[in-house]
Amino acid sequence: MSRSQLLRIGVIADTHGLFDPAILRYFQNVDYIVHAGDIGKRSVITQLKELAPVTVVSGNVDGYEQSGFPPETVISVAGRRIAVRHILYEGGTLTKDGQAFLDRTRPDICIFGHTHQPKNEWLGETLLFNPGSAG
Repeated sequence: MSRSQLLRIGVIADTHGLFDPAILRYFQNVDYIVHAGDIGKRSVITQLKELAPVTVVSGNVDGYEQSGFPPETVISVAGRRIAVRHILYEGGTLTKDGQAFLDRTRPDICIFGHTHQPKNEWLGETLLFNPGSAG
């Protein structure tokens, strides 16, 4: 894939209702945005949608049922299967539900949040990515 064909995906999580103005700068040239939960306020998603199309999952502080966003999803972007879920790790350990989600979805990439700690590592053939907390 040439540089001109690159797809830039902005990944964010744990905004907790805050939309830091730096997001506008960091995401100014993205083609797509993924928010991995703990949104806090719907206005955060509204502002992100002004920048690019957005896929969103709810987080534990959003109230999974009340947020209107799914607790998890799988999307296909640029030929990659991307699974998104808020909680994958708890206390530094992959949760039982997190492992079941990975086994069920078999993604190329899994984007998650919750821990507020950035993570970028491989688990078998799956890239696990947590952007850390944005709010």
